[in-house]
Amino acid sequence: MSQAKYRLSSIQAVHGKTVSLAIDELTIAAGETHLLVGSNGSGKSTLLGILAFLNKPQQGTVYFDGVPVSWEPKECAALRRRVTLLHQTPYLFSGTVAANVSFGLVSRGVAKESTQRMVRESLERVGLEGFELRKARQLSGGESRRVALARALACKSEVLLLDEPFANVDRASAALLESVVTSLVAGGITVVISSHDELLGAKLGARVIRLEDGRIEGESPASEQGPTPSEEFLRLTGRENAVS
Repeated sequence: MSQAKYRLSSIQAVHGKTVSLAIDELTIAAGETHLLVGSNGSGKSTLLGILAFLNKPQQGTVYFDGVPVSWEPKECAALRRRVTLLHQTPYLFSGTVAANVSFGLVSRGVAKESTQRMVRESLERVGLEGFELRKARQLSGGESRRVALARALACKSEVLLLDEPFANVDRASAALLESVVTSLVAGGITVVISSHDELLGAKLGARVIRLEDGRIEGESPASEQGPTPSEEFLRLTGRENAVS
């Protein structure tokens, strides 16, 4: 069994007078895909915010790699460099696609040549090779989401948190995103996805965690992965004949 990337114990998050999250125990295994499913208001986004070290719970303890999180500003800043949260509607800066994808690398002082290479490789992984000089604000919704994913990939985070990544995107973009997720997990990255669609669990071979009214209502172990997402992307984009 994989070791725990996160362990949450006696967690409670409160907004105003409303308890938005109440979790007795939850373990997120390292190097696996986890699917958070539930209706609006079930606590999915609140949980992602805690896992991203953006929101401190009012009660309980979060362990990351077996170490309890103190929530001190310096510690949280360091932990956020190891985790990336991709929102459903990602924010892209004005300017080029390359400038957006390289933002995290530049802020970390990565050398220019290495940055250019990592930007190119990340865009290739999301099917946007050659998009470096495109204006980010002129992209379609699906393309914007893929650029934001490329930005996350370039930073080589240990954990990728995706908030409704497959909502309102075309089938080719959805298949591409699914393909990237499966490749990340194969490379040892921990992925947590929020969605309304429990059927994604079988597609991605994910462990399903069901939330309702801020509580865990049930869990299902990782299932056998369905049709390969990369094959579906190649079929939808007409690239299948180019691959031997």
